[in-house]
Amino acid sequence: MSVALVLNGALILTLIGGLLQAPSIPMRTLDRGAESQLDESQQVAVRTAAEWGTLWLRHAGERERPAVDFAREMVVGVFLGSRPTAGFSIEIVRAREDGQTLVVEYRETRARPGAVAAQVLTSPYHIVAVPTNRDVRFERVP
Repeated sequence: MSVALVLNGALILTLIGGLLQAPSIPMRTLDRGAESQLDESQQVAVRTAAEWGTLWLRHAGERERPAVDFAREMVVGVFLGSRPTAGFSIEIVRAREDGQTLVVEYRETRARPGAVAAQVLTSPYHIVAVPTNRDVRFERVP
């Protein structure tokens, strides 16, 4: 079998996989960074203003809280927890539907072994608003 035939077959499978993938749900970043006050690793789904107020206070203290219209959207967040150096980050890369479930895909970046990194505690996080209110499942993606 020729290399060109194998490569064309792989390209076709990749394209078909992309077409069959559920469409993304729009997301609006509310806050992202490396200095959350939440030291424990966690994923959260927030459906009410009261829950949002509590989470924000625990996460950011008295810093101004982004507005969310809970009649039309919900908040999801991923908190990496305390890390010993710089070089760690978290990103919610996509939200999609899987039946009646909202799947939140996130990517974690770690400091490379042997890399020079600032010796400072960090707590990476990413918080987004999505225009839906359903059960949530979080999936780490490469």
